[in-house]
Amino acid sequence: MNLLSLTKRRFRCWAALLVTLVGLSSMGAASGEATTPLRVGSKRFTESYILAQIVAQTAQAVGSRTQVLQGLGNTAIVYEALRSGQIDVYAEYTGTIALEIVKGDASMAIDALRSALAPLGLGIAVPLGFNDGYALAVRSVDAEKLNLRTLSDLARHPTLKLGLSNEFMGRSDGWKGLAAKYQLTATPTGLDHGLAYEAIAQRQIDVMDIYTTDAKIDHLGLRVLVDDLHYFPRYDAVLLYRLDVPRQHPAAWQALQALEGRISESAMVAMNAQAELQNQPFEGIAQAFLKRNNALEQSASASKAIENVAKINQPTPERTGEQTGYANKLWQRLIAPDLLRLTGQHLLLVLLSVALAALIAVPVGIWIFPHHRLRALTLGVAGVLQTVPSLALLAVLIAAMGMIGFWPALLALLLYALLPILSNTCAGLAEVPPGLRQASMALGLTPHQCMLAVELPIALPTIVLGIRTASAIAIGTATIAAFIGAGGLGERIVTGLALNDNALMLAGALPSAGLALLSELLFEGVGRRLRRYQRLD
Repeated sequence: MNLLSLTKRRFRCWAALLVTLVGLSSMGAASGEATTPLRVGSKRFTESYILAQIVAQTAQAVGSRTQVLQGLGNTAIVYEALRSGQIDVYAEYTGTIALEIVKGDASMAIDALRSALAPLGLGIAVPLGFNDGYALAVRSVDAEKLNLRTLSDLARHPTLKLGLSNEFMGRSDGWKGLAAKYQLTATPTGLDHGLAYEAIAQRQIDVMDIYTTDAKIDHLGLRVLVDDLHYFPRYDAVLLYRLDVPRQHPAAWQALQALEGRISESAMVAMNAQAELQNQPFEGIAQAFLKRNNALEQSASASKAIENVAKINQPTPERTGEQTGYANKLWQRLIAPDLLRLTGQHLLLVLLSVALAALIAVPVGIWIFPHHRLRALTLGVAGVLQTVPSLALLAVLIAAMGMIGFWPALLALLLYALLPILSNTCAGLAEVPPGLRQASMALGLTPHQCMLAVELPIALPTIVLGIRTASAIAIGTATIAAFIGAGGLGERIVTGLALNDNALMLAGALPSAGLALLSELLFEGVGRRLRRYQRLD
C-alpha cells in the first residue's frame, strides 16, 4: 500500500499547486481590470508592431498606463479582440475596414465608415498620414525579361509561381477578386508574409503580394506591378477604437490626436527598414520617431534612414566573420530581458493545462473503461479534437468565448492534452490481470477499494506516461498561444516570423526545446521511482 499512499500525497500536492496557480492567475486578472490600462493591439507584421508601439508610447508620454498585445494574428482575430473588449485600439486601414469589417464598398469615405462602425460600438479616427496598399511584385530581372509592368501583363504568364500570404488569399479584396478582375489562372501557394520575401529571393516563387510600405521591396530588387485596372482600394492608416476609449482614457486619447497626419509613407518605409534590415527593436524605433517635432524633421530623418538602409549592402568591416556575428546575435536574442517573463508564461500555460487535463481525463478514463462502446466513443471524440489544427481551434475558441489571450489558449492546450492521458488511463487499466481483480474481490474488497488499492497502482506508470506525452505536446503547442496574445516563448517566434529574423525565432524555439528536455528528464525520474516502488510491493 506504500505506492497508494505515495500517489495520494502527490495528488494532494498537485491539487494544491493547481489551486495556487489559478488563484495567482485570477489575482493578476483582477489587478489588470482594476487599473484598466489602455490596451493597444497589433496584427502580425512589422508595420503593425511599430504602430502599436507609437500609439502606446504616445499615451505613456502623458502618464497613461498601457498594455501592448503584439502579433495577435490576422484581421479577424484582432477585430474580434477589439469588439469583445480585449483591446481598446489598434492601427487599421480604411480599405480593410470597408471590405472586411463593415462589409461595404471599397470607396467608402471615413465619415461613412464611422457611421457603419457606430452600431458596433467602434469608431475610426486619427488618419496617420500614409497609404499602405496591397500590390503584387516580381523580381526586377524577371520583369525586364518577361516585359512585366502591370497586373494585366501578369495574365500572359500563367506558369509563374505565386506565393501569397494566407490572409491575402482569404480576403474579399484579395486573391479571388484580383484573379477574377485580371483573369489570372495560376494557383498560388499560401505563405507567411515574412517568409515570402526569402522565398522570392531564393527563386522558390516568382510573384508575391506586398504592402506598398514594405522595406524589402527595394532591398531585394523587386518591381511592383501597376494596378492598371484599379482593383485595390486605398488603405489609409487610421486608429480603430472602442467608443468608450475617449471617456475612459481622456488624456491618452487627447495625446493620440497629435498623431494625425504625422507619419508619411517615406517615414513608414524607413521605420520598417530599421526593424527588418537593421534589426532595431520596435520600441526603439517608435521612441526615435516620437522625438521628432515636425513633419519636415520626419521627412529628413526618413530620407537619412533610407540612405542608411542602402548602405547595408556595402561591404564593411563589421560584416566580416558572419558566423561569429550570427552566434553573438543569437546569444543576445536568447538572453534578452524578456526570457524569464516569457518562460514563466509558457510554464504557467503548460502546468495548468496538463494538470486540469489529468484531473478530467483520469477519472473519465476510470469511469468509461468497463463500458466498451462508451470508451470507443469517448476516445474517438478526443481523437477528433487532437486532429483540429491549432490556429483553427484557437479561432473557434476566441469566437465562442468572446476573448483572446490566456483563457482560450489554456482551454486549447487542455483539449489537446486529453487524448494521451485518457487513452493511457484505459490502456493502463487494461494491463491489470483479470485474475488479480477476481482475487481482490474474493478477499472482500469492494470495486472502489479494488480500483484504489490494486488497479490504479498497476496502471499508474502507464498513466504517467500519458501525462508525459501530454506535457510534451503542451510545451510545443503553447508556442501558438502567442498568436492570440497569450504570451509565452512563441512571442519570440511570432515576432521573428514577422521580421524574417531566424535568430529571434531560434531564441524562442531553443528555450521551448529545453523545457521539453527537462520535462522528459523529470518524467523519466518519476517513472523509475514508480517502477522501483512496484518491485518493492
